Amino acid sequence: MTPATIGVVGAGQMGAGIAHVAALAGKRVVLVDVTLDLAEKGLKTIEKNLARQVDKGKVGAGDRDAALARVTGTADLGRLADAGLVVEAILESEAVKKDLFARLDALAPPATILATNTSSISITRLAAGTKRPDRFIGMHFMNPVPVMALVEVIRGIATSDETTDTVLALAREMGKTALTCRDFPGFISNRILLPMLNEAFFAVHEGVATPEAVDGIMRLGMNHPMGPLTLADFIGLDTCLAILRVLHRGLGDDKYRPCPLLVQMVDAGWHGRKTGRGFYRYDGPGGEKLP
Repeated sequence: MTPATIGVVGAGQMGAGIAHVAALAGKRVVLVDVTLDLAEKGLKTIEKNLARQVDKGKVGAGDRDAALARVTGTADLGRLADAGLVVEAILESEAVKKDLFARLDALAPPATILATNTSSISITRLAAGTKRPDRFIGMHFMNPVPVMALVEVIRGIATSDETTDTVLALAREMGKTALTCRDFPGFISNRILLPMLNEAFFAVHEGVATPEAVDGIMRLGMNHPMGPLTLADFIGLDTCLAILRVLHRGLGDDKYRPCPLLVQMVDAGWHGRKTGRGFYRYDGPGGEKLP
């Protein structure tokens, strides 16, 4: 049996998306962020995205209203004490995540499963900082969560079969396809994706082509729905850099060395769509590219 109440820590794009699909699946959801304003911003994101699904005929108005009624926003981690599973979707920093999981481990009942939405950090190391490594797992959703079908499920070395089975069943209830992999730097999705993005960064850095040409060649020549630089801006260049550093450090191979241009752009605060500037300039409430 899957948990009736799901906790989500982090009300940003990923956390709001996870809360969205959990609520649509009939789960009660507690959405937590460091301030009530941020939690409420996440609730507004869920409301907007559900409205878009209603407009497209993918969700009924009654189902939308029921899902919204199931989600509570708060800044109080203590509200997660009744959750059967808590998913972390915060900053991609091992130290920050470890601190959060130490607090969650202290307040959540022993049976509660702790899951991380990390895109690259070791599940085993994060789990080792808790007293429940058998009930700790990676649950890597894809962005945007309400649209993308995949959940990459990553077992740490101590993750139990029971925990894995529960998470796989929960992902299916959320309408997702869950595929499992071992706990290795970058898992599967980012071990393959990030070197491709990094090569696109190097192509611009070395003056081989403009960002527009790189993206156009990959879209029109390789039938990618989105060019690699547009995708990197969407993911967040700071997140791309963090993942590449995990790959470089964890696998010890210089083929994962982050492009110097990427490092410089992140140092400048050019993190992509969310900051209004990356490989492209963005404006407007939806982060549209500027002409």
